[in-house]
Amino acid sequence: MICGIDESGRGPVFGPLVITGIKFYNDQILLELNVKDSKKTSPKRRKFLADIIKKNAVDYEVLMIRAKDIDDMRKVMTLNEIELNAYAKIIKKLKPDVCYVDSVDVNEQRFGRDIQSGLTFKCEIVSKHKADDIYPIVSAASIVAKTARDAEIEKIAKKLEPRLNLPLGSGYPADPITQKFLKTWIGKYKTLPPYTRRSWKTVQNILRQKSIKKLDDF
Repeated sequence: MICGIDESGRGPVFGPLVITGIKFYNDQILLELNVKDSKKTSPKRRKFLADIIKKNAVDYEVLMIRAKDIDDMRKVMTLNEIELNAYAKIIKKLKPDVCYVDSVDVNEQRFGRDIQSGLTFKCEIVSKHKADDIYPIVSAASIVAKTARDAEIEKIAKKLEPRLNLPLGSGYPADPITQKFLKTWIGKYKTLPPYTRRSWKTVQNILRQKSIKKLDDF
């Protein structure tokens, strides 16, 4: 049994971090489907493939870590450690013989060893940078993770956008649409929007800017 694990939503200021594991007997069907990294697949095809992948998988696990939980955990651990724990949790649930993972550590071998150290059963860990480009099983995991996160962001947008009559944007810090949404929300409601990762530097910088402007008003 082989398994692939990948994440979606590591960097955004909005919404959950989604980590997905997919287990197959082998990657033959994924090769036939020409499964590629989610970033190289259109949203429509991602959704189409995600349904097929989940239907044909021996098993799969989708783990969502909400924005508030990310903030709470980052008080005592790094983002890499949060992901490491999540990867290990998924592997324990799926129990594959070999697991291919997209390393979030600059040292891919260390990341693999750290995952292995948290397991109580034999499982070969293949840890690589850009694993979602190399291994179809990891590409499949990336597609399911991205599709699940996109669905969550759509739900968040439907709840929040009407309150400002502005688009939420992609949720990424560098997105000017997302930046405008955050600044406008803080200006109107004097607080951060729900589903925001409060510990992100972008968010803290915006709050500081608003605080400085407030002091300048006097």
